[in-house]
Amino acid sequence: MPPTGAGALRTEAGPECRARAALTRVLEPGDERGGRWLREIGAVELMRRLTGPDGRARTLPGVTAPRLAGYRLRAATADPDRDLAAVAAAGGRFVCPGDREWPSQLDDLADARPVGLWVRGTPDLRLWALRSVAVVGARACTPYGAHMAATLGAGLAERGWVVVSGAAFGVDGAAHRGALGAGGATLAVLACGVDVAYPRGHAELIGRIAEQGLVVGELPPAEHPTRSRFILRNRVIAALTRGTVVVEAQYRSGSLVTARNAQRLGRFTMGVPGPATSGLSAGVHELLRGEGVLVTDASEVAELVGEIGDLAPVRRGPVLPRDLLDAVSARVLDALSWKRSVDGRDVARAAGTSTDEALGRLYELHSLGFVERQGDGWRLTPAPTRNGDTRRGGT
Repeated sequence: MPPTGAGALRTEAGPECRARAALTRVLEPGDERGGRWLREIGAVELMRRLTGPDGRARTLPGVTAPRLAGYRLRAATADPDRDLAAVAAAGGRFVCPGDREWPSQLDDLADARPVGLWVRGTPDLRLWALRSVAVVGARACTPYGAHMAATLGAGLAERGWVVVSGAAFGVDGAAHRGALGAGGATLAVLACGVDVAYPRGHAELIGRIAEQGLVVGELPPAEHPTRSRFILRNRVIAALTRGTVVVEAQYRSGSLVTARNAQRLGRFTMGVPGPATSGLSAGVHELLRGEGVLVTDASEVAELVGEIGDLAPVRRGPVLPRDLLDAVSARVLDALSWKRSVDGRDVARAAGTSTDEALGRLYELHSLGFVERQGDGWRLTPAPTRNGDTRRGGT
């Protein structure tokens, strides 16, 4: 049964949409020169110039003859109807700027914004992007990194956040699986066509994301990734979400590229700390030395990127019985030792109070089990024995 509502397949595309679909085969992701042309003359006119007589194409500003020839070669073989039919057959659609489903925050990328997005999955892309957080990190992550990414993914999903990542090995995959395992929402941004399972080892994971969430990409059906496309994909992850969390990253890491893009776009940038001796955490620590915010769980992420009232619980250690004592009783207790007994006058002198006050506090501490009497003196009650019994009282 075909999807309905926001996920309904686009069976008929207007001229602007068809032209933009064609241009995803002509312009590489993040091509700011092409983005400027789109802004100035529109997609339909740009395709006319690239596929028409050579003289019309030469009117495009800021391009060399060899580069223009490359654009025209790609434009001549672009077939938007074929690509739109292919994505529809895969259960997807093509979303253009100006469409109701277009996430307007991508416009912050200016001329580097995507020409359009190919999408698989039924949820509304714009609505999901409004409450989304990116969780990214090292591909060759440690068990600690995988655990933290999965925990963050599950925790954010349980709080109603959409977990966005790149479906790569390591941290990305762990974050997606955490969200899926919690029955929550997750979105994968690919550096290839949305009908291509890359990496191949994540074919099942990407299929699950498409069924339960969304898979999006800038490249048309059947296109494969390249090194530069992976890096350029990261700007979409940064712009699409409210904030980016980095879990394990070396100094040279695509995840740090995502974080820097997020910072430039005014998004929240967060990092999960790791061992100071781990090279896989060195990039995260460098991020935290700058403008990144240290986070350790989903509640801290939600507090930073969420609305007023999304507060993380107060962090504190265990409350010990002696923490509940008033200041004078605490000073009296500090004046005692469990090795030898001390008389009341010496306790008063050490605690800075009168003898009567000290004795009153000692009897109170005795009833609470903190001290015991030994002859005319007082000492601390010894620590519990191995079997858990505590010696209380005095002679």
